[in-house]
Amino acid sequence: MIGGLWKRSKLPVVDLPGLRPTPDRVRETLFNWLGQELSGWRCLDAFSGTGALGFEAASRGAAEVILLERDRHLARNLQQIQSRLSAQAVRVECADALGWMRSAAPGAFDLVFLDPPFDANLFELALQAARPLLTPGGFVYLEADRAFDAAALAPLGFELWRSAKAGNVHYHLLRLAPR
Repeated sequence: MIGGLWKRSKLPVVDLPGLRPTPDRVRETLFNWLGQELSGWRCLDAFSGTGALGFEAASRGAAEVILLERDRHLARNLQQIQSRLSAQAVRVECADALGWMRSAAPGAFDLVFLDPPFDANLFELALQAARPLLTPGGFVYLEADRAFDAAALAPLGFELWRSAKAGNVHYHLLRLAPR
């Protein structure tokens, strides 16, 4: 991790096809955009994979972080990391992210991380599922293989707050569009 309580802690990365840990440089930029301190925030890391985004949020003081991962092997790995770090604010659930989000309580999260597998083309579906979960003023972080501009985000109910590109990864910080 790059900041907070567990700064310089390394997260093990399981070698699985399609698993792309969010690079340190991208996480550093994201948390500079958000502010270094997330005290009291409730966060959802919907396609956790390595858990880098969720554990980073917990390291920076988030009150609750839920990591969703449907692959049982990866979910067990996340539970082991949670235990090793004694990350009391982190809860790991082995679940399908879209189904879980569709059944979750509305307005429950200040920040939702969306980094679905690029080849699954779940970006729009994930954004639609995440939208009702946000608190007023909440954020969605979206990592994708292409840029999402204002025209693409408006029909989904979001506005682009910040964005950048690192290699083949486009990353975006979104807010709910005013009604």
